[in-house]
Amino acid sequence: MRWKIKGVIYDCDGVMFDSIEANTRLYNDLCTLVGRAPLKREEFEYVHSHTVFESMELLFGKEYNPKEKALELLKQVDLKNYIGYLKMEPHLLDTLKRLKEKGLVRAINTNRTTSMKYIMEHFNLWPYFEMVVTALDVKNPKPHPESIEKIIQTFHLSKEEVLFVGDSQVDQETAKASGIKFVVYKSREISGDAFIEDHLDLLNLIS
Repeated sequence: MRWKIKGVIYDCDGVMFDSIEANTRLYNDLCTLVGRAPLKREEFEYVHSHTVFESMELLFGKEYNPKEKALELLKQVDLKNYIGYLKMEPHLLDTLKRLKEKGLVRAINTNRTTSMKYIMEHFNLWPYFEMVVTALDVKNPKPHPESIEKIIQTFHLSKEEVLFVGDSQVDQETAKASGIKFVVYKSREISGDAFIEDHLDLLNLIS
């Protein structure tokens, strides 16, 4: 099975990086700041794929939504301190280089917010991507299709020419709402148009 693809969109957490330790440390530190117990397993599964604003509302109550209250709390921690705990997934950069050589558009669609710019800088990822869309760049973050549509429209691509690589139900719902192909990375709990366990496997899907 090979598709004629002109653009590849990546989720960040769980796809580009193993972010379990980094996110656990961040949210547990935020829990400490507001005086509550550390994350429960089901809470971590939620914060892994939702925006920081949605996550804070779940963890700390509705008073952390609107965004101003959440951003105020985030200012009490240095997001750069957690980036060192991110572990880049194997063969990601090799795959991105090959996609660039093929002339494909490469973009990121993440529900991260202010931390994404630090990640791009720390791992020197700017040369590998032409666009990064975070939850701060759209009115309606994933699973709403606005973020995907923003990327497609920017590069004048059709939905048939784009695929989205994700690992969560939110990613799955985003691809479905956007009407584009969905490639599942590693997760056995969701389904898509294809499944890969290594980033290099993506190259076998593209003609």
